[in-house]
Amino acid sequence: MTGGAGFVGSHLCEALLDRGDKVVIVDSFEDFYAASIKRANIASALQRGARLVELDIREGRLLARVLAAESPDVVVHLAARAGVRPSLENPQLYVSINVEGTLSLLEACRQAGAGRLVFGSSSSVYGTNSRVPFQEDDPVQTPASPYGATKAAGELLCHTYAHLHGLQVACLRFFTVYGPRQRPDMAIHKFARLLAERRPVPLFGEGTARDYTYVSDIVQGVLGAIDRPRPFAVYNLGDSKVVELGRMVALLAEALGVEAEVERLPRQPGDVPTTFADISRARRDLDYSPGVPFERGIRLFADWFLSSRGAAHVPG
Repeated sequence: MTGGAGFVGSHLCEALLDRGDKVVIVDSFEDFYAASIKRANIASALQRGARLVELDIREGRLLARVLAAESPDVVVHLAARAGVRPSLENPQLYVSINVEGTLSLLEACRQAGAGRLVFGSSSSVYGTNSRVPFQEDDPVQTPASPYGATKAAGELLCHTYAHLHGLQVACLRFFTVYGPRQRPDMAIHKFARLLAERRPVPLFGEGTARDYTYVSDIVQGVLGAIDRPRPFAVYNLGDSKVVELGRMVALLAEALGVEAEVERLPRQPGDVPTTFADISRARRDLDYSPGVPFERGIRLFADWFLSSRGAAHVPG
C-alpha cells in the first residue's frame, strides 16, 4: 500500500490486518505535514505485523523491486500530495508526485507483474461540474485546481495501463473524508483547533456544502474494491448527503462544547460550491453502504480530537 501512513491509509492497514491480510506499507513521509503524526498513525499496525518500506513512489526501479519481492495480490495506491488550495501555490510539485509518481507506480506494477491496483482518487476531479449528484460518467474536463487535475490525470493513466497491459484497476473518488487522524490541514480538523482556541472560524463562500464521508465508510469501500475486482472501473465513495458549511461548524462546536464564532469571507480560488456523490454504482458493484451519519461522525471526531489534545484545552 502506498501512502499507508496517512489518514485513510493507516485506517485501511488496520482493517486489513483485522481480517488476517498481510500488509506492506510504502511511504516517504514527505513534508506536507509532520512525519511524527504519520509514524504515530501506523505504530499499532507495525506492532501487529505490517511491514514498512520508506520509499518515494517516484523511485520507479526501487519500487519495482519491492513489488517483485512482495508479489502483492493487490496494490492500493493512496500516496499523493494532498490539498486543493496548496496546489495553487506549487502545481509543479503536485504534478511531480501525483502524476509522475502514479505513472512510476503503474510502470512498477507492469514490470513486476502486479495485476491489480486500487487508486485513491478524489471528488476534486469533478471541478466546476454543476450537475448534482455527481455521477462517475460525468465529464471531468473542468477541474478547479491543479490537485483536481492531477487526480483526473492519474485516472487516465490508470485506464491506459488497464487497456494496454491488462492491469485491473478500480479508481475510487473519495468525498471529503473525516474522522480520527484526519490530516491537520483539512477543514474539520483545522476548525476544531480554532474553536478550541476560541478563535473565529473562516467560512469561505456563501452556501458552500460538502458530502462528508466518515473514514470507516471509506475503508469499507476500499475493501469492497479489493475484494471485487473489475477490468477497469470508477466509483464514487461518499455519504450521498450534503451538509452546508455553517451547519458543519455548528455541529462541530456543539460536539466540542464551545460557542462558534465565524468570519464570512469570499470564496477562494480552487474551491467549488458543492460536492455530492451518487453512490449507486458502488452500492451495486462493491456492496458499499455508508453507515455513519454526519451527526454521529462529527461527535466521534470530536471525541478523538479532545482525547488526543487533552480535554483541558477545550473548556466546556
